[in-house]
Parts: sequence; C-alpha cells; structure tokens
Amino acid sequence: MLEDGRYKVLIDPFLTGNGQAAVSADEVKPDFICVTHGHGDHVGDTAAIAKRTGAQVVCSVDLAEGVFAPAGITALAGNLGGTIPMPFGSVKLFQAIHGSGVAGCLSCGFIFRMGGKKIYHAGDTALMTDMNLLADEALDAALLPIGDFFTMGPEDALRAVKMIKPKLTIPMHYNTFPPIVQDPEAFAALVEKAGFRAAALKPGESVEL
Repeated sequence: MLEDGRYKVLIDPFLTGNGQAAVSADEVKPDFICVTHGHGDHVGDTAAIAKRTGAQVVCSVDLAEGVFAPAGITALAGNLGGTIPMPFGSVKLFQAIHGSGVAGCLSCGFIFRMGGKKIYHAGDTALMTDMNLLADEALDAALLPIGDFFTMGPEDALRAVKMIKPKLTIPMHYNTFPPIVQDPEAFAALVEKAGFRAAALKPGESVEL
C-alpha cells in the first residue's frame, strides 16, 4: 500500500489465503488498486475489494479485458510505456519479463509519482537490461522481488539495484510459498554493502520516504 496522506494505492492484493498477510481483504480501504499481471497471487482479492470500496482498478488493457471485465469490474486500462495521469500524480506501466496468467497479456511493473516521490514496483520480473533505463528516473524507492524460482532471486535483485540506483530498496515476493523462501535481512545487508540503502519490512510495517 502506498499512501500520501490523501490517497491510498494498493498493489497486487493477495490477502485471502496468504499466510504472510497482516490484514484481511475486508479491512483495506484503498482508493486505487494496481495489478501487475493475472496470476492468482497478484489478482488476489482485487475484485472483491473494488466492489466493496469502489476503488478504481488500474492495469493493462489485456488484463482488464481478460480478468476484470468478466468479474464485472471496469478498469482504468493502459499499456506498457504509457503513463496514466492520476489524482495523486501518475502511474507508468513499465515492462516486466514474466508470465501473465492471461493469454496474449504482458506483465508489467509500475512507476508511481505520488506525494512528490517516485516509486518503482517491479512486479514479478526477471532481471533485464531495461532496468538500466530506470537509473535516469532518480527513484526514491524500488520494490524488487527476491524470491527466486518464479522471479529474480537475491543475486539478480542486487544486480538490479546496481542498475536502477534507487535511494531505497525494499525486497518483496518472498516467503509466501516454500519455493520462494528467502532471508530479506540478508538481502538488505548485501544491498547496504554495495553502497545502497535497503529496508526489509515485515508484514504490516511501513517506511516513510
């Protein structure tokens, strides 16, 4: 969840059935829900939360048509490389290398402009040379998967940090399933040793940028 004091943006809300979740799906009250791709552990509770709260779903066109339209959800749909103006700033759909869970659909990450800050949520991506492009974004924070098996592991995520050069790195996408068990503190230590800041957040914890 990203918050600027007025708006709340929830990303990939996999809460029901997630043993790591600090809250339940009926406790969150976002204004927007951004979904990176169509796998069940990312779509998660999106439809139920959107219907309960009226939150606007933001995703790719193909994901909107393939997953949310059949669920009765009208999404604000963009596509890779596009920037969508938002009441809190903007969200840009940045490419990701990962399966999508929907035929013909591409996965994505997001670059948020919010509260005077710029935040990159990488989604479930593999390491890719396109991350070199993010160095010019002067990112205040980068959320990077470290779980391995399905996404980047710690070693590739560290290589991503060195390409992206964010002011803060936050590891994500680990410990929800046995194949992706990792030590986020150990990863954070590697990032710090490389000369960058990192914060390994426990479920329910937050950090202020």
